[in-house]
Amino acid sequence: MSSDELAGKTAVVTGGAKGLGQEITKLLLERGAKVAIIDIDAEGLARAEEEIGQGDRLKTVQGDIRRRENAHAAFARAAEKLGHVDILVNNAGVYPRKPMMEIDDETWDFVFDVNLRSMFHMTVAAAQHMKPRKKGSVVSIASIDAYIPYAKNSHYAAAKAGVISFTKSFAQELAPDGIYVNAVSPGPIDTPNLRALGIYEDLARSTPLGRVAAPRDIAEVVVFLASDRNRYMTGETVIASGGIIMV
Repeated sequence: MSSDELAGKTAVVTGGAKGLGQEITKLLLERGAKVAIIDIDAEGLARAEEEIGQGDRLKTVQGDIRRRENAHAAFARAAEKLGHVDILVNNAGVYPRKPMMEIDDETWDFVFDVNLRSMFHMTVAAAQHMKPRKKGSVVSIASIDAYIPYAKNSHYAAAKAGVISFTKSFAQELAPDGIYVNAVSPGPIDTPNLRALGIYEDLARSTPLGRVAAPRDIAEVVVFLASDRNRYMTGETVIASGGIIMV
């Protein structure tokens, strides 16, 4: 793939300071885009800047995007630093596993605020920015948990199902403005958070391809959907699960 595929393009990645978000950021930069990471973790942003490098092509914005005003302000700061925004990747997410009987209101609100509400606010901010230019792409990270049950994940699964639903609704509304809206539902991804849960080996064995996804595997799907190579897909959720889900 050409290293200048996204030359001249700009992208905002939420939750891009580590894990999958950082890998998506790296691949966007590798393909020629300028990228702004929005993350609540100021220390993580500083580490990401140091680890990724790329000089003036990587920008960072510290912000909590769980509420409309803050999300729109963070997007505006990112757009100002980049000049304009062609691509939004809604990657910010949390994965606090709890049995259904232990999910209190605080936990429920936290999971839905980070995984769903922030996606809504950021997409609205992006749409307002992109509509006058009549082009743009939004890609959101959902999950295979939206399709199949896993123990202790009911609140997370419901929020990710909401991401898929919003993706369809936003795509229909924004298609006349030339804005593509899609999502990716990954299976298990090899990140420090997953390994810390102690279920890595079990997940690898239960995946038909026999391994957990590398972050790059999912980043490639995200970048395809965000790029001009995607000519006719909108409102879609691409399942990248190593064969766990086959439709």
